[in-house]
Amino acid sequence: MNEWYLTILIFLPLVGAVILLFMPGTAHALMRNVALGVSLIAFAVSVPLWFLYDFGAGAAQFQLLQSGDWVPSLGIKYKVGVDGISLLLVLLTTFLTPLTILSTYRAIDTRVKEFVVLLLLLETAVLGTFLALDLFLFYVFWEAVLIPMYFLIGVWGGERRIYAAIKFFLYTMAGSVLMLVAILTIYFLSGDSGSRTFDLATLIATVRVESGLQLWLFAAFALAFAIKVPMFPLHTWLPDAHVEAPTAGSAILAAVLLKMGTYGFLRFCLPLFPEAVETAVPLMAFLAVVGIVYGALVATMQRDVKKLVAYSSVSHLGFIMLGMFALTPEALQGSLIQMVNHGLSTGALFLLVGMLYERAHTRLIHQFGGVARLMPVFAAFFLIVLFSSIGVPFTNGFVGEFLILVGTFRAEELFLQPLAIIAASGVVLAAVYMLWMYQRMMQGPTRQPAGVQLSDITRREIAVLVPIVLLIFWIGLYPKPFLDRAGPSLDAVTRNIPVAQVQAGLGGR
Repeated sequence: MNEWYLTILIFLPLVGAVILLFMPGTAHALMRNVALGVSLIAFAVSVPLWFLYDFGAGAAQFQLLQSGDWVPSLGIKYKVGVDGISLLLVLLTTFLTPLTILSTYRAIDTRVKEFVVLLLLLETAVLGTFLALDLFLFYVFWEAVLIPMYFLIGVWGGERRIYAAIKFFLYTMAGSVLMLVAILTIYFLSGDSGSRTFDLATLIATVRVESGLQLWLFAAFALAFAIKVPMFPLHTWLPDAHVEAPTAGSAILAAVLLKMGTYGFLRFCLPLFPEAVETAVPLMAFLAVVGIVYGALVATMQRDVKKLVAYSSVSHLGFIMLGMFALTPEALQGSLIQMVNHGLSTGALFLLVGMLYERAHTRLIHQFGGVARLMPVFAAFFLIVLFSSIGVPFTNGFVGEFLILVGTFRAEELFLQPLAIIAASGVVLAAVYMLWMYQRMMQGPTRQPAGVQLSDITRREIAVLVPIVLLIFWIGLYPKPFLDRAGPSLDAVTRNIPVAQVQAGLGGR
């Protein structure tokens, strides 16, 4: 059973999508409930991963492996497995998908069948991306994510939805094509015609690429992943996609899809191209810090609250990238835990903005005031998630940002202390734009759009938010279980990077 465990998890949403295709298109309530039920079953199937995963001795190895020939003449395998990195991201995906579907019960009333089918297809593609251990299989799942997300933005989005969908598709596709060239290059370097392979573990263990070519291959992979993150200056597709996407699309995009880029750096760039990683650290760290400050400053100037949250993602993901390329144990752990934290806090912010938009049909900050008097429960949830986003102690955001900044300060071999100091200003700027937005919308004299009578959130909407808030406090108060599961796998991906090993020694590990 263990051999098929991950395959069942990956394709369970796909099975649900196929079932939905045969249901009558007018049975909207039934289709929503079936989609929610399938996503809840997928979450229930994924929960045992938390307990089955052995994070003791030998935890750096992939577990629950399933491997079989797919195209044996080309060395292509169907191979999936989980480690401490993918474990957290898989659970994040299965946790948030049912909450996102539940949030759409009032928001989506046209083409409901197609909408929920696309959400389930998207879940299968994302899970496959996080669990694939064959580069060709990874690429198939990576590209498969584009299709449902393109239609979610292009069909159910705002006025400029076609522009945003095409921009999202073209940016991602441009980076993916270069990554495919790099994958094929590594494949041809892996042996002669009878022994070539796309197997990740084999490639890490046996393929040694000379320094010059490493830089080019790293650049090809890094471009694809940096677009998906997105890193400055490749971020321009993100605000358009977020603003035009429906609420569920924005939440999944921010919470899960952006993590495909950061995951790609950890899973492929660091272990496959260790020399190139060391060479690229100054540039990557610099761009990360520019993204932190730039994203925060631009967020401060936004009039649309959804666009503010979108630019805050650029800033927060800059922290994740800085921690990753600081290459210290603390910073790497902070980077991974912040991927989860950003998924929870920013995903929840988009859901909250969507709940307000359903009532007011506007997202302009200046049209609101004193909302806390009219929607006290909504305002309380908004404040908790906002505190998480800006990293207030006892929330999950504090844990991730603290580890990243401490780990970057300890990157003595890479001389990153000045960048760490500049990055710390991003924490202050986040408090500025988030608290200023909250003060204008939730406090002061009561103001609401003309013809609108705001009412507080329903029990269904509370059910969407409560699980996220519980996780925010769990990680903020007791992050140890998450760090324990991630630590050995993070050590493994930097095993071939000399400066990372030196810094691990300096860190006392």
